Amino acid sequence: MRVNRILLSSSLVVVALVLQVSVLARLHLPGAVPDLLLLTVLGLAMVYGHVGGALVGFGAGLLADLAPPADHAAGRYALVLSVIGYAAGLIKPENGRLKSATGPMLVVVAAAIGSTLLYAGVGALVGDTAARHVGLPSLLFTAALYDLLLAPFVVPGIMALARRAENDPLAETNSSAKKPDISSGWLSGGTGLRIGGQRGGLGGLKVKAARARTARAGRIKGVKRL
Repeated sequence: MRVNRILLSSSLVVVALVLQVSVLARLHLPGAVPDLLLLTVLGLAMVYGHVGGALVGFGAGLLADLAPPADHAAGRYALVLSVIGYAAGLIKPENGRLKSATGPMLVVVAAAIGSTLLYAGVGALVGDTAARHVGLPSLLFTAALYDLLLAPFVVPGIMALARRAENDPLAETNSSAKKPDISSGWLSGGTGLRIGGQRGGLGGLKVKAARARTARAGRIKGVKRL
């Protein structure tokens, strides 16, 4: 991944995790907890693509596995978010811009349900049966509902920041390409010729030389006639 991607992704993931642990987790809403970290991964994956989404999801999930008050096996949520990030990155548009909000909302609902199922499935494999006691259907419904309500305030902003960070190096390259060459400016200042329009300048010199030769030949012919 590029340096600007790593810096932006790390910053957004850390902020999302802090807000989720310190604010959203303390709301004590019925059922699931709004997953701000999942929405951040989705927004980045829909700009960076499947490979970048998988890497961001793995890093975000591993950070959530290690951050307190996590009480599950390390790597469990990292696996879930890496799969979700990879799948979300597959729908990345060619120009990085989405034409409507319907697609992202469907992705959010599918990701919320898919991440809950994957988390519960991995937990069942390692002997964690907490989802059974809480009730899997209620978890699926509340996770999809909370994430869907929170998504319009998170995903578009994340995608806009990611697109801007992606376009910054390109904009710098284009702006540097549009700037005049220093050497050409220095040469034009010393000679008085317009180096930027070399074809026009050389063409003018050729025309002047041709006219001078024609005038010289006319004068020579006039002398011979006399």
